[in-house]
Amino acid sequence: MTICPRWSGPIRRFLLVCPAICLLAAPGSLRSQPPPDPNATATRTPAAGRRGAAAAPYSSTEQGAANRAKLAADLAAARAPKPVALPSMPPGPFRETWTSLQANYRAPEWFVDSKFGLCMHWGLFSVPARQSEWYVRYMYGGNSGIMRDHIATWGPLDQFGYKDFIPLFTAEKWDPAAWAALFRRSGARFFSPTGEHHDGFSLWDSAYNKYNSVNFGPHRDILGEISVAVRKEGLRFGVNNHSFEHFDFIRPVAGSDQDDPGWRDFYHVYNRSAADRQAFDDLWVAKNMELIDKYRPDLLWFDNGVNARQWDAIKLKVAAYYYNRALEWGKSVALSTKGLGDRAAYLFGSIKDYERQGRILPREIKTYAWEVDDPIGSKFGYVKGIVYKSSALLIRRIVDTTSMNGVYMLNLSPLPDGTIPQEQQDRLLEIGKWLGVNGEAVYGTRAWTRYGEGPFYSAPPDNPRGNDDPPSETYSAREIRFTTKPGILYALIMDWPGDTAVISSLAAGSKDLTGGRIEKIELLGHAGTLDFTQDSEGLKVKMPQDRPCDFVFALKITGLDVRQTLVDYSAPDAPASKRGPAPAGPTELLSQ
Repeated sequence: MTICPRWSGPIRRFLLVCPAICLLAAPGSLRSQPPPDPNATATRTPAAGRRGAAAAPYSSTEQGAANRAKLAADLAAARAPKPVALPSMPPGPFRETWTSLQANYRAPEWFVDSKFGLCMHWGLFSVPARQSEWYVRYMYGGNSGIMRDHIATWGPLDQFGYKDFIPLFTAEKWDPAAWAALFRRSGARFFSPTGEHHDGFSLWDSAYNKYNSVNFGPHRDILGEISVAVRKEGLRFGVNNHSFEHFDFIRPVAGSDQDDPGWRDFYHVYNRSAADRQAFDDLWVAKNMELIDKYRPDLLWFDNGVNARQWDAIKLKVAAYYYNRALEWGKSVALSTKGLGDRAAYLFGSIKDYERQGRILPREIKTYAWEVDDPIGSKFGYVKGIVYKSSALLIRRIVDTTSMNGVYMLNLSPLPDGTIPQEQQDRLLEIGKWLGVNGEAVYGTRAWTRYGEGPFYSAPPDNPRGNDDPPSETYSAREIRFTTKPGILYALIMDWPGDTAVISSLAAGSKDLTGGRIEKIELLGHAGTLDFTQDSEGLKVKMPQDRPCDFVFALKITGLDVRQTLVDYSAPDAPASKRGPAPAGPTELLSQ
Protein backbone atom coordinates (compact mmCIF):
# COMPACT_ATOMS: atom_id res chain seq x y z
CA MET A 1 0.00 0.00 0.00
CA THR A 2 1.32 3.42 -0.92
CA ILE A 3 0.87 6.23 1.60
CA CYS A 4 0.69 9.81 0.48
CA PRO A 5 3.92 11.56 1.59
CA ARG A 6 1.82 14.33 3.15
CA TRP A 7 0.30 11.84 5.65
CA SER A 8 3.20 9.42 6.12
CA GLY A 9 4.69 11.40 9.03
CA PRO A 10 1.46 11.75 11.06
CA ILE A 11 0.54 8.10 10.46
CA ARG A 12 3.98 6.94 11.52
CA ARG A 13 3.80 9.03 14.69
CA PHE A 14 0.32 7.65 15.48
CA LEU A 15 1.53 4.07 15.06
CA LEU A 16 4.41 4.76 17.47
CA VAL A 17 2.26 6.42 20.12
CA CYS A 18 -0.79 4.15 19.90
CA PRO A 19 0.81 1.15 21.72
CA ALA A 20 1.82 3.40 24.64
CA ILE A 21 -1.73 4.74 24.94
CA CYS A 22 -3.15 1.23 24.93
CA LEU A 23 -0.63 0.02 27.50
CA LEU A 24 -1.28 2.99 29.77
CA ALA A 25 -4.88 1.89 30.18
CA ALA A 26 -4.27 -1.86 30.21
CA PRO A 27 -4.97 -3.72 33.47
CA GLY A 28 -2.17 -5.87 34.83
CA SER A 29 -2.26 -9.63 35.37
CA LEU A 30 -2.83 -10.87 38.89
CA ARG A 31 -0.01 -13.43 38.88
CA SER A 32 2.67 -12.76 41.51
CA GLN A 33 6.35 -12.30 40.66
CA PRO A 34 9.44 -10.88 42.39
CA PRO A 35 10.56 -7.34 41.52
CA PRO A 36 12.58 -7.14 38.29
CA ASP A 37 16.30 -7.62 38.85
CA PRO A 38 18.17 -4.45 37.76
CA ASN A 39 21.35 -6.50 37.34
CA ALA A 40 19.87 -9.09 35.03
CA THR A 41 20.71 -9.20 31.35
CA ALA A 42 18.42 -6.85 29.46
CA THR A 43 15.41 -8.62 27.97
CA ARG A 44 12.14 -7.29 26.65
CA THR A 45 9.15 -8.32 28.75
CA PRO A 46 6.23 -9.18 26.46
CA ALA A 47 3.19 -6.99 27.05
CA ALA A 48 -0.24 -8.45 27.74
CA GLY A 49 -1.93 -9.69 24.60
CA ARG A 50 1.29 -10.46 22.72
CA ARG A 51 2.21 -13.92 21.56
CA GLY A 52 3.78 -16.05 24.29
CA ALA A 53 3.50 -16.01 28.09
CA ALA A 54 3.42 -12.48 29.45
CA ALA A 55 4.86 -11.72 32.86
CA ALA A 56 2.64 -9.72 35.18
CA PRO A 57 3.62 -6.11 35.75
CA TYR A 58 5.17 -5.56 39.16
CA SER A 59 2.33 -3.28 40.29
CA SER A 60 -0.19 -6.15 40.13
CA THR A 61 1.80 -8.51 42.34
CA GLU A 62 1.81 -8.96 46.10
CA GLN A 63 5.19 -7.28 46.19
CA GLY A 64 3.74 -4.34 44.30
CA ALA A 65 0.95 -4.01 46.84
CA ALA A 66 3.45 -4.12 49.70
CA ASN A 67 5.53 -1.54 47.91
CA ARG A 68 2.54 0.86 47.72
CA ALA A 69 1.74 0.31 51.38
CA LYS A 70 5.31 1.07 52.39
CA LEU A 71 5.33 4.23 50.30
CA ALA A 72 2.01 5.41 51.78
CA ALA A 73 3.28 4.80 55.32
CA ASP A 74 6.49 6.74 54.66
CA LEU A 75 4.54 9.61 53.12
CA ALA A 76 2.28 9.82 56.17
CA ALA A 77 5.27 9.81 58.51
CA ALA A 78 7.40 12.27 56.50
CA ARG A 79 8.18 15.55 58.16
CA ALA A 80 6.46 18.53 56.60
CA PRO A 81 8.92 20.75 54.71
CA LYS A 82 10.23 23.80 56.49
CA PRO A 83 9.03 27.14 55.06
CA VAL A 84 11.78 28.77 53.01
CA ALA A 85 13.53 31.42 55.09
CA LEU A 86 17.01 32.24 53.87
CA PRO A 87 19.73 32.79 56.47
CA SER A 88 21.47 36.15 56.53
CA MET A 89 24.56 36.65 54.40
CA PRO A 90 27.72 35.82 56.37
CA PRO A 91 30.16 38.70 56.82
CA GLY A 92 33.01 38.75 54.33
CA PRO A 93 34.34 40.35 51.18
CA PHE A 94 32.06 38.52 48.74
CA ARG A 95 29.01 40.42 47.50
CA GLU A 96 26.27 39.30 45.13
CA THR A 97 27.97 40.81 42.06
CA TRP A 98 30.28 39.61 39.32
CA THR A 99 32.80 42.34 40.08
CA SER A 100 33.01 41.12 43.69
CA LEU A 101 33.63 37.53 42.57
CA GLN A 102 36.21 38.73 40.06
CA ALA A 103 38.05 40.70 42.73
CA ASN A 104 37.98 38.13 45.55
CA TYR A 105 37.79 34.60 44.13
CA ARG A 106 40.75 32.26 43.75
CA ALA A 107 40.43 28.62 42.74
CA PRO A 108 41.74 26.27 45.45
CA GLU A 109 45.29 25.11 44.91
CA TRP A 110 44.34 21.72 46.39
CA PHE A 111 41.91 21.25 43.50
CA VAL A 112 44.39 22.20 40.77
CA ASP A 113 46.93 19.85 42.38
CA SER A 114 44.50 16.94 42.79
CA LYS A 115 44.31 15.90 39.11
CA PHE A 116 42.00 12.96 39.82
CA GLY A 117 38.69 12.84 41.66
CA LEU A 118 35.45 10.89 41.67
CA CYS A 119 31.78 11.71 41.35
CA MET A 120 28.69 9.51 41.26
CA HIS A 121 25.19 9.16 39.80
CA TRP A 122 23.11 7.14 42.26
CA GLY A 123 19.42 7.47 42.96
CA LEU A 124 15.92 6.29 42.11
CA PHE A 125 16.87 5.92 38.43
CA SER A 126 19.29 3.16 39.48
CA VAL A 127 16.30 0.88 40.20
CA PRO A 128 14.81 0.56 36.68
CA ALA A 129 18.36 0.72 35.28
CA ARG A 130 17.08 1.47 31.79
CA GLN A 131 18.22 3.95 29.15
CA SER A 132 19.88 6.50 31.46
CA GLU A 133 19.58 8.59 34.62
CA TRP A 134 16.89 10.58 32.72
CA TYR A 135 14.48 7.66 33.14
CA VAL A 136 11.82 9.80 34.83
CA ARG A 137 11.61 12.01 31.75
CA TYR A 138 11.48 9.08 29.36
CA MET A 139 8.89 7.00 31.19
CA TYR A 140 6.36 9.86 31.07
CA GLY A 141 6.42 10.14 27.29
CA GLY A 142 9.88 11.49 26.60
CA ASN A 143 10.73 8.16 24.96
CA SER A 144 7.84 6.03 23.68
CA GLY A 145 9.87 2.81 23.83
CA ILE A 146 10.83 3.34 27.46
CA MET A 147 7.26 4.30 28.30
CA ARG A 148 5.96 1.02 26.78
CA ASP A 149 8.67 -0.96 28.51
CA HIS A 150 7.90 0.66 31.85
CA ILE A 151 4.18 -0.13 31.61
CA ALA A 152 4.85 -3.75 30.60
CA THR A 153 7.43 -4.30 33.34
CA TRP A 154 6.17 -2.21 36.23
CA GLY A 155 2.53 -1.41 35.46
CA PRO A 156 0.30 1.41 34.15
CA LEU A 157 1.41 4.90 35.09
CA ASP A 158 -1.52 5.44 37.43
CA GLN A 159 -0.52 2.29 39.35
CA PHE A 160 3.28 2.47 39.21
CA GLY A 161 4.84 5.85 38.64
CA TYR A 162 8.36 7.07 39.25
CA LYS A 163 7.64 7.62 42.96
CA ASP A 164 7.03 3.88 43.30
CA PHE A 165 10.72 3.21 42.76
CA ILE A 166 11.44 4.91 46.09
CA PRO A 167 10.83 1.85 48.35
CA LEU A 168 12.98 -0.22 45.97
CA PHE A 169 15.91 2.18 46.36
CA THR A 170 16.97 0.46 49.54
CA ALA A 171 20.78 0.82 49.80
CA GLU A 172 20.55 -2.23 52.09
CA LYS A 173 24.13 -3.28 51.29
CA TRP A 174 25.62 0.20 51.37
CA ASP A 175 28.80 0.53 53.43
CA PRO A 176 30.10 4.11 53.24
CA ALA A 177 33.34 3.16 55.01
CA ALA A 178 34.04 0.47 52.40
CA TRP A 179 33.29 2.95 49.63
CA ALA A 180 35.66 5.50 51.13
CA ALA A 181 38.45 2.95 51.51
CA LEU A 182 38.03 1.95 47.86
CA PHE A 183 38.15 5.60 46.76
CA ARG A 184 41.37 6.15 48.71
CA ARG A 185 42.93 3.07 47.09
CA SER A 186 41.97 4.43 43.65
CA GLY A 187 44.25 7.42 44.17
CA ALA A 188 41.38 9.91 43.94
CA ARG A 189 41.84 13.12 45.92
CA PHE A 190 38.16 14.04 46.27
CA PHE A 191 34.68 12.55 46.00
CA SER A 192 31.67 14.61 44.88
CA PRO A 193 28.45 12.54 44.71
CA THR A 194 25.14 13.68 43.28
CA GLY A 195 23.05 15.12 46.08
CA GLU A 196 19.93 15.54 43.98
CA HIS A 197 19.37 14.76 40.34
CA HIS A 198 16.79 16.18 37.93
CA ASP A 199 14.11 13.98 39.53
CA GLY A 200 13.90 16.06 42.73
CA PHE A 201 14.77 13.29 45.24
CA SER A 202 17.35 14.54 47.75
CA LEU A 203 19.99 12.19 49.13
CA TRP A 204 20.39 14.18 52.32
CA ASP A 205 18.43 15.09 55.42
CA SER A 206 16.73 18.13 53.93
CA ALA A 207 14.40 20.29 55.98
CA TYR A 208 13.13 21.95 52.77
CA ASN A 209 12.44 18.91 50.59
CA LYS A 210 10.51 16.15 52.34
CA TYR A 211 11.12 13.81 49.38
CA ASN A 212 14.53 12.72 50.62
CA SER A 213 16.52 9.61 51.55
CA VAL A 214 15.90 10.05 55.28
CA ASN A 215 12.10 10.17 55.05
CA PHE A 216 11.92 7.53 52.31
CA GLY A 217 13.80 4.65 50.69
CA PRO A 218 17.05 3.94 52.56
CA HIS A 219 16.02 6.15 55.54
CA ARG A 220 19.63 7.29 55.74
CA ASP A 221 21.40 10.61 55.32
CA ILE A 222 23.52 9.47 52.39
CA LEU A 223 25.49 12.69 51.97
CA GLY A 224 26.07 12.98 55.69
CA GLU A 225 27.38 9.45 56.09
CA ILE A 226 29.63 9.45 53.03
CA SER A 227 31.04 12.90 53.82
CA VAL A 228 32.27 11.64 57.18
CA ALA A 229 33.66 8.42 55.67
CA VAL A 230 35.65 9.97 52.81
CA ARG A 231 37.07 12.72 54.97
CA LYS A 232 38.23 10.08 57.44
CA GLU A 233 40.18 8.53 54.54
CA GLY A 234 41.80 11.89 53.72
CA LEU A 235 39.71 12.83 50.67
CA ARG A 236 37.97 16.14 50.08
CA PHE A 237 34.19 16.07 49.83
CA GLY A 238 31.91 17.82 47.35
CA VAL A 239 28.28 17.75 46.24
CA ASN A 240 27.01 17.64 42.66
CA ASN A 241 23.63 19.36 42.60
CA HIS A 242 21.37 18.95 39.55
CA SER A 243 18.21 20.13 41.30
CA PHE A 244 17.76 23.34 39.30
CA GLU A 245 16.63 21.25 36.31
CA HIS A 246 13.71 19.78 38.26
CA PHE A 247 11.31 22.70 37.72
CA ASP A 248 10.16 21.55 34.28
CA PHE A 249 12.10 18.34 33.70
CA ILE A 250 9.25 15.82 34.05
CA ARG A 251 6.63 15.71 31.31
CA PRO A 252 2.99 15.94 32.47
CA VAL A 253 0.86 12.88 31.76
CA ALA A 254 -2.83 13.29 32.61
CA GLY A 255 -4.37 10.32 34.40
CA SER A 256 -1.04 9.15 35.76
CA ASP A 257 0.15 9.08 39.36
CA GLN A 258 1.24 12.68 38.90
CA ASP A 259 -2.37 13.56 39.85
CA ASP A 260 -1.90 12.08 43.34
CA PRO A 261 -2.19 15.07 45.75
CA GLY A 262 0.51 13.65 48.02
CA TRP A 263 3.04 13.67 45.20
CA ARG A 264 2.18 16.74 43.15
CA ASP A 265 5.05 18.71 44.67
CA PHE A 266 7.42 15.83 43.97
CA TYR A 267 6.64 15.68 40.26
CA HIS A 268 6.29 19.44 39.89
CA VAL A 269 4.23 19.24 36.69
CA TYR A 270 1.22 21.32 37.76
CA ASN A 271 2.98 24.20 39.50
CA ARG A 272 4.84 26.05 36.77
CA SER A 273 3.39 29.57 36.92
CA ALA A 274 5.54 32.69 37.35
CA ALA A 275 4.82 32.62 41.08
CA ASP A 276 5.80 28.95 41.19
CA ARG A 277 9.01 29.77 39.40
CA GLN A 278 9.92 32.34 42.05
CA ALA A 279 9.10 29.92 44.84
CA PHE A 280 11.19 27.22 43.17
CA ASP A 281 14.16 29.58 42.79
CA ASP A 282 13.95 30.54 46.46
CA LEU A 283 13.81 26.85 47.38
CA TRP A 284 16.88 26.15 45.23
CA VAL A 285 18.83 28.84 47.05
CA ALA A 286 17.65 27.56 50.44
CA LYS A 287 18.63 23.95 49.66
CA ASN A 288 22.09 25.02 48.54
CA MET A 289 22.60 27.04 51.70
CA GLU A 290 21.41 24.01 53.65
CA LEU A 291 23.98 21.81 51.91
CA ILE A 292 26.69 24.39 52.57
CA ASP A 293 25.92 24.69 56.29
CA LYS A 294 25.24 21.00 57.00
CA TYR A 295 28.14 19.41 55.12
CA ARG A 296 30.69 22.19 54.48
CA PRO A 297 31.50 20.86 50.99
CA ASP A 298 34.90 21.57 49.47
CA LEU A 299 33.28 21.62 46.04
CA LEU A 300 29.75 22.49 44.93
CA TRP A 301 28.92 21.52 41.34
CA PHE A 302 25.96 22.65 39.21
CA ASP A 303 24.67 21.25 35.92
CA ASN A 304 23.71 23.20 32.79
CA GLY A 305 20.31 24.33 34.08
CA VAL A 306 21.80 27.35 35.84
CA ASN A 307 23.72 28.64 32.82
CA ALA A 308 21.28 31.29 31.53
CA ARG A 309 21.89 34.93 32.46
CA GLN A 310 18.36 35.29 33.84
CA TRP A 311 19.44 33.26 36.88
CA ASP A 312 22.45 35.41 37.72
CA ALA A 313 20.93 36.97 40.84
CA ILE A 314 20.28 33.68 42.64
CA LYS A 315 23.57 32.16 41.46
CA LEU A 316 25.45 35.13 42.86
CA LYS A 317 23.58 34.85 46.14
CA VAL A 318 24.66 31.22 46.54
CA ALA A 319 28.26 32.00 45.56
CA ALA A 320 28.62 34.90 47.98
CA TYR A 321 27.09 32.87 50.80
CA TYR A 322 29.33 29.86 50.08
CA TYR A 323 32.58 31.77 49.78
CA ASN A 324 31.99 33.96 52.83
CA ARG A 325 30.99 30.92 54.85
CA ALA A 326 34.16 29.09 53.75
CA LEU A 327 36.27 31.99 55.01
CA GLU A 328 34.64 31.48 58.42
CA TRP A 329 35.60 27.81 58.25
CA GLY A 330 39.15 28.61 57.14
CA LYS A 331 38.70 26.47 54.02
CA SER A 332 39.45 27.00 50.35
CA VAL A 333 36.39 25.90 48.34
CA ALA A 334 34.99 26.28 44.85
CA LEU A 335 31.91 26.14 42.70
CA SER A 336 32.19 24.11 39.51
CA THR A 337 29.90 24.96 36.59
CA LYS A 338 29.52 24.63 32.86
CA GLY A 339 29.40 26.86 29.80
CA LEU A 340 32.13 28.92 28.17
CA GLY A 341 32.78 32.61 27.66
CA ASP A 342 29.72 34.80 27.87
CA ARG A 343 27.51 31.70 28.04
CA ALA A 344 29.23 30.45 31.16
CA ALA A 345 27.01 29.84 34.16
CA TYR A 346 29.44 31.87 36.25
CA LEU A 347 31.33 34.65 34.51
CA PHE A 348 33.77 34.66 37.43
CA GLY A 349 34.26 32.64 40.58
CA SER A 350 33.95 29.08 39.31
CA ILE A 351 35.98 26.10 38.16
CA LYS A 352 35.07 25.27 34.57
CA ASP A 353 33.52 21.84 33.99
CA TYR A 354 33.42 19.96 30.70
CA GLU A 355 31.04 17.01 30.34
CA ARG A 356 32.80 14.01 28.80
CA GLN A 357 36.39 13.87 27.62
CA GLY A 358 35.57 14.35 23.94
CA ARG A 359 34.01 17.77 24.63
CA ILE A 360 37.20 19.39 25.91
CA LEU A 361 37.37 21.85 23.04
CA PRO A 362 39.62 23.35 21.97
CA ARG A 363 42.17 20.74 22.97
CA GLU A 364 44.90 22.97 24.33
CA ILE A 365 46.68 23.89 27.54
CA LYS A 366 44.40 26.04 29.66
CA THR A 367 45.53 28.63 32.17
CA TYR A 368 42.32 28.58 34.21
CA ALA A 369 41.14 25.94 36.70
CA TRP A 370 39.05 23.28 34.97
CA GLU A 371 37.87 19.69 35.16
CA VAL A 372 36.14 17.12 33.02
CA ASP A 373 33.42 14.81 34.36
CA ASP A 374 33.55 11.53 32.47
CA PRO A 375 31.55 8.33 33.08
CA ILE A 376 33.28 5.04 33.81
CA GLY A 377 30.78 3.40 31.44
CA SER A 378 28.49 4.24 28.57
CA LYS A 379 26.04 6.06 30.89
CA PHE A 380 26.38 8.15 34.03
CA GLY A 381 23.74 6.23 36.01
CA TYR A 382 23.81 2.43 36.18
CA VAL A 383 21.85 0.70 33.41
CA LYS A 384 21.52 -2.93 32.39
CA GLY A 385 24.06 -3.72 29.72
CA ILE A 386 26.34 -0.82 30.63
CA VAL A 387 29.61 -0.93 28.66
CA TYR A 388 32.70 0.02 30.63
CA LYS A 389 35.80 1.84 29.49
CA SER A 390 39.00 -0.12 29.96
CA SER A 391 41.44 0.71 32.76
CA ALA A 392 44.02 1.59 30.12
CA LEU A 393 41.73 4.15 28.50
CA LEU A 394 40.78 5.72 31.84
CA ILE A 395 44.43 6.10 32.86
CA ARG A 396 45.27 7.64 29.50
CA ARG A 397 42.43 10.11 29.98
CA ILE A 398 43.78 11.09 33.39
CA VAL A 399 47.16 11.71 31.78
CA ASP A 400 45.69 13.56 28.80
CA THR A 401 43.66 15.85 31.06
CA THR A 402 46.59 16.49 33.40
CA SER A 403 48.84 17.49 30.50
CA MET A 404 46.42 20.35 29.69
CA ASN A 405 46.31 21.60 33.33
CA GLY A 406 42.97 19.92 34.02
CA VAL A 407 41.46 17.60 36.62
CA TYR A 408 39.80 14.32 35.64
CA MET A 409 36.61 13.56 37.61
CA LEU A 410 35.51 9.97 36.98
CA ASN A 411 31.82 9.17 37.48
CA LEU A 412 30.76 5.93 39.17
CA SER A 413 27.42 4.16 38.76
CA PRO A 414 26.39 2.14 41.86
CA LEU A 415 23.49 -0.29 42.11
CA PRO A 416 20.33 0.54 44.08
CA ASP A 417 21.37 -1.79 46.91
CA GLY A 418 24.44 0.38 47.56
CA THR A 419 27.09 -1.84 45.99
CA ILE A 420 29.56 -0.75 43.32
CA PRO A 421 29.76 -3.32 40.50
CA GLN A 422 32.96 -5.35 40.54
CA GLU A 423 33.92 -4.13 37.07
CA GLN A 424 33.98 -0.57 38.39
CA GLN A 425 35.92 -1.56 41.50
CA ASP A 426 38.50 -3.37 39.39
CA ARG A 427 39.08 -0.25 37.29
CA LEU A 428 39.46 1.94 40.35
CA LEU A 429 42.05 -0.42 41.80
CA GLU A 430 43.93 -0.53 38.49
CA ILE A 431 44.03 3.27 38.44
CA GLY A 432 45.26 3.32 42.03
CA LYS A 433 47.97 0.78 41.25
CA TRP A 434 49.15 2.89 38.32
CA LEU A 435 49.13 6.12 40.34
CA GLY A 436 51.11 4.32 43.05
CA VAL A 437 53.96 4.05 40.56
CA ASN A 438 53.45 7.19 38.49
CA GLY A 439 51.63 9.64 40.75
CA GLU A 440 54.72 11.86 40.91
CA ALA A 441 54.14 12.75 37.23
CA VAL A 442 50.47 13.59 37.90
CA TYR A 443 49.72 15.07 41.32
CA GLY A 444 50.76 18.68 41.78
CA THR A 445 52.10 19.05 38.24
CA ARG A 446 51.55 21.86 35.77
CA ALA A 447 51.54 21.83 31.98
CA TRP A 448 54.65 22.38 29.89
CA THR A 449 54.68 24.76 26.92
CA ARG A 450 53.03 22.02 24.85
CA TYR A 451 50.87 19.24 26.20
CA GLY A 452 51.96 16.44 23.91
CA GLU A 453 53.06 15.00 20.61
CA GLY A 454 51.87 12.20 18.37
CA PRO A 455 49.18 11.47 15.77
CA PHE A 456 46.20 12.22 18.01
CA TYR A 457 47.86 15.33 19.43
CA SER A 458 48.54 16.63 15.92
CA ALA A 459 45.14 15.76 14.42
CA PRO A 460 42.49 14.90 17.03
CA PRO A 461 39.47 13.11 15.56
CA ASP A 462 36.30 15.05 14.80
CA ASN A 463 34.13 14.17 17.78
CA PRO A 464 31.59 16.95 18.40
CA ARG A 465 29.27 14.83 20.56
CA GLY A 466 32.06 13.91 22.94
CA ASN A 467 31.53 10.15 22.78
CA ASP A 468 34.09 7.58 23.86
CA ASP A 469 36.50 8.16 20.98
CA PRO A 470 39.38 7.76 20.70
CA PRO A 471 39.52 4.05 21.51
CA SER A 472 42.52 2.63 23.31
CA GLU A 473 44.07 1.58 20.01
CA THR A 474 44.54 5.23 19.02
CA TYR A 475 47.25 5.61 21.63
CA SER A 476 50.52 4.20 20.37
CA ALA A 477 54.02 4.73 21.74
CA ARG A 478 54.25 7.75 19.44
CA GLU A 479 51.58 9.43 21.57
CA ILE A 480 53.27 11.27 24.45
CA ARG A 481 52.00 13.75 27.03
CA PHE A 482 54.05 16.17 29.11
CA THR A 483 53.75 17.43 32.66
CA THR A 484 56.15 19.45 34.79
CA LYS A 485 57.37 20.33 38.23
CA PRO A 486 60.07 22.96 38.86
CA GLY A 487 63.20 21.75 37.09
CA ILE A 488 61.61 18.48 35.98
CA LEU A 489 59.91 17.47 32.74
CA TYR A 490 57.83 14.29 32.68
CA ALA A 491 57.18 12.55 29.38
CA LEU A 492 54.29 10.08 29.71
CA ILE A 493 54.35 7.55 26.88
CA MET A 494 50.90 6.14 26.16
CA ASP A 495 52.14 2.67 25.16
CA TRP A 496 55.33 0.67 25.68
CA PRO A 497 57.88 1.87 23.10
CA GLY A 498 60.01 -1.25 22.98
CA ASP A 499 63.78 -0.92 23.18
CA THR A 500 63.89 2.82 22.51
CA ALA A 501 61.56 5.71 23.26
CA VAL A 502 61.79 8.62 20.81
CA ILE A 503 60.58 12.08 21.87
CA SER A 504 60.65 14.37 18.85
CA SER A 505 59.78 17.51 20.84
CA LEU A 506 63.16 17.17 22.59
CA ALA A 507 65.25 16.88 19.42
CA ALA A 508 68.50 18.77 19.34
CA GLY A 509 67.75 22.36 18.34
CA SER A 510 64.01 22.04 19.00
CA LYS A 511 62.20 25.30 19.63
CA ASP A 512 60.62 23.67 22.68
CA LEU A 513 64.02 23.57 24.38
CA THR A 514 64.68 26.87 26.12
CA GLY A 515 67.93 26.16 27.94
CA GLY A 516 69.68 23.78 30.23
CA ARG A 517 71.04 20.34 29.43
CA ILE A 518 69.61 16.94 30.20
CA GLU A 519 71.51 15.53 33.18
CA LYS A 520 69.66 12.28 33.75
CA ILE A 521 66.54 10.37 32.75
CA GLU A 522 64.67 7.96 35.00
CA LEU A 523 61.68 5.70 34.43
CA LEU A 524 59.23 5.93 37.32
CA GLY A 525 58.95 2.54 39.01
CA HIS A 526 62.37 1.43 37.72
CA ALA A 527 65.57 1.67 39.76
CA GLY A 528 68.47 3.56 38.24
CA THR A 529 68.96 5.93 35.33
CA LEU A 530 68.52 5.29 31.61
CA ASP A 531 70.97 5.82 28.75
CA PHE A 532 69.98 8.36 26.10
CA THR A 533 71.15 10.21 23.03
CA GLN A 534 69.86 13.40 21.43
CA ASP A 535 69.94 14.27 17.75
CA SER A 536 67.85 16.03 15.11
CA GLU A 537 65.24 13.25 15.19
CA GLY A 538 64.59 13.49 18.88
CA LEU A 539 65.59 12.43 22.35
CA LYS A 540 66.20 8.67 22.20
CA VAL A 541 65.96 6.81 25.49
CA LYS A 542 67.12 3.23 25.99
CA MET A 543 64.28 1.45 27.81
CA PRO A 544 64.75 -1.43 30.27
CA GLN A 545 63.49 -4.92 29.55
CA ASP A 546 60.99 -4.98 32.41
CA ARG A 547 57.96 -2.73 32.45
CA PRO A 548 57.25 -1.04 35.79
CA CYS A 549 53.49 -0.92 35.17
CA ASP A 550 50.90 -2.08 32.65
CA PHE A 551 49.79 1.00 30.77
CA VAL A 552 51.33 4.49 30.52
CA PHE A 553 55.05 4.91 31.21
CA ALA A 554 56.53 8.06 32.76
CA LEU A 555 60.05 9.29 32.03
CA LYS A 556 61.48 11.81 34.50
CA ILE A 557 63.86 14.19 32.74
CA THR A 558 66.12 16.39 34.89
CA GLY A 559 68.43 19.26 33.90
CA LEU A 560 66.43 21.23 31.36
CA ASP A 561 65.29 24.79 31.86
CA VAL A 562 61.65 23.77 32.17
CA ARG A 563 59.07 26.45 31.49
CA GLN A 564 55.79 25.70 33.22
CA THR A 565 52.38 26.92 32.07
CA LEU A 566 50.88 27.94 35.38
CA VAL A 567 47.24 28.29 36.37
CA ASP A 568 45.80 31.74 37.06
CA TYR A 569 43.70 30.89 40.12
CA SER A 570 41.45 33.91 39.66
CA ALA A 571 40.91 33.63 35.90
CA PRO A 572 37.60 32.77 34.22
CA ASP A 573 37.60 30.37 31.27
CA ALA A 574 39.19 32.83 28.83
CA PRO A 575 41.17 36.07 28.91
CA ALA A 576 39.04 39.23 28.93
CA SER A 577 40.21 40.02 25.39
CA LYS A 578 38.47 36.86 24.16
CA ARG A 579 35.28 37.01 26.19
CA GLY A 580 33.34 39.50 24.08
CA PRO A 581 30.85 42.10 25.27
CA ALA A 582 28.84 41.85 28.46
CA PRO A 583 25.89 39.46 28.09
CA ALA A 584 22.30 40.54 27.77
CA GLY A 585 20.24 40.40 30.93
CA PRO A 586 20.88 41.80 34.40
CA THR A 587 24.03 43.65 33.37
CA GLU A 588 23.83 45.86 36.43
CA LEU A 589 25.17 42.89 38.34
CA LEU A 590 28.43 43.30 36.44
CA SER A 591 29.07 46.80 37.70
CA GLN A 592 27.79 46.81 41.28
